[in-house]
Amino acid sequence: MENAKKHLTSQFEDKVNNLQIIPHKSGSPSFYESFSIHGFQIQKLLRGHVVCTWTVPARLTDASGALYAGVIATIVDDIGCVASLSDSQPQKVSVDMNISYISTAKVNDEIEVDARVLGHKGGFSMTYVNLKNKATGETIAEGRHSLYGRQTSKL
Repeated sequence: MENAKKHLTSQFEDKVNNLQIIPHKSGSPSFYESFSIHGFQIQKLLRGHVVCTWTVPARLTDASGALYAGVIATIVDDIGCVASLSDSQPQKVSVDMNISYISTAKVNDEIEVDARVLGHKGGFSMTYVNLKNKATGETIAEGRHSLYGRQTSKL
């Protein structure tokens, strides 16, 4: 256990120590939100449907240059939420995600993310998010994403 801790500490210590986290004001994006969706370019934004592209940066890849699985999960979460918001839904929180990891992306690959709202029932929304390599058309991952939020009163 100590060897693992030592390895992780030495491997990431300089990266963690160099992070600059500035507190955010209410209503503005937090460090995490800015970091996780930085660089996305919206190609299509319709009611309940979002298509955007993103180029994989080296800072979000492992030693072999492959995109971290956690980054893919974050994309499913964030862009799925954007699709729900584009369908005139109030802000909701994620309650369930199911992701099928099919292949990987490498540094500088351009990724196309296609997110669609599957439907709404009460306070729940369901989205489908597909990530694919734009150059090859190869699917990287598919995600199904459930969100929940309070319904607005009809009074």
